[in-house]
Amino acid sequence: MSPVVLPVAAGRGRALTAHWGPWLRRYHGPPARPAATLVCFPHAGGAASFFHRYSEALSARYDVLAVQYPGRQDRYAERRLETVAELADGIAGAIAETVTGNRPLAFFGHSMGAVLAFETALRLEAHRAGPAPSLLFVSARRAPGLRREDGFHRLGDQELLRELRKLGGTDARLLDDPELFAMVAPTIRADFAAVENYRAEDDSRVRCRVVAMLGDQDPRVDLEQAAAWRDHTIGSFDLRVFPGGHFYLAEHEREVLATVTAQLDRADESA
Repeated sequence: MSPVVLPVAAGRGRALTAHWGPWLRRYHGPPARPAATLVCFPHAGGAASFFHRYSEALSARYDVLAVQYPGRQDRYAERRLETVAELADGIAGAIAETVTGNRPLAFFGHSMGAVLAFETALRLEAHRAGPAPSLLFVSARRAPGLRREDGFHRLGDQELLRELRKLGGTDARLLDDPELFAMVAPTIRADFAAVENYRAEDDSRVRCRVVAMLGDQDPRVDLEQAAAWRDHTIGSFDLRVFPGGHFYLAEHEREVLATVTAQLDRADESA
C-alpha cells in the first residue's frame, strides 16, 4: 500500500469512487447500516488513494472516506495549501456539509494527517451544530505540543529524495523517475512546509477519545513523543505500538486493522 502522488484522476479504474466536492473520496460501499463513519487523513505527499486497501477491508461494516488534499491526483492543478489552518478549514467545511446521521464519527490521521485530523476535530467541536468525532486515531506523529524543526520543505531535490527513501512508504516509481519527481516535489514540499511550520496552542485539547499509534522503529517519532498526545484530549487516551517503521500501517496491515475495528466497535457500543 504505497502512496503515489500522480497528476491523474484518483478514481481511474475504480468505478465505485464517489466525490463530495474536492475534499472527500469514497472507494467502497457503504453498507446499508454503517456502524460508524471513518475519515482517513493521508501523510505529507500522500493522497486519498493511500487508504484504498483500508477502505476495501473496512467498508463491509463502516462508511470509509478518505481526504484528498489539493495539488495531487485529480486536484493536481489546484493551488497547493501551505498551512495546516487552511487545510483543516477546508476539510472541516467538507465534513460538516456531507457527513450526516447519528452514527459515530471517527478520524484516522497518519503522520501529517494526524495533525490535520486533530485540527479538523477542534474546528468541528467548536462549531457544535454539526458532526464531531467521538474517536481520533493519531498515527506516526509526535504530539502537537512538541516542537521540532525538520526543514524538509527547504531541501533540494536530491536531499529530499534521500529523506523520503529513509522513511519508506513512497512508490519507487515516483522516486526513481526524475521527471515525475520534479512534477510532484512542489506538492511534497508544500505539505512539509505546512506541518513543519505548524504550532498548536498550548491548551489545544479535543473532547473525544484519542488512540495514538506508532511503529517501534519509527525514525521520526518515539514512544514518549507519541504518549504526549494524552495532554491534548480531555477524553480517554490509549497508546498502541506495532512492529515497523514510519509506515508500519502498510507493513502490518492486519494487526492495525484489527485494532481500528475493535476501537470503532467500542465507539459504536457507547454511541
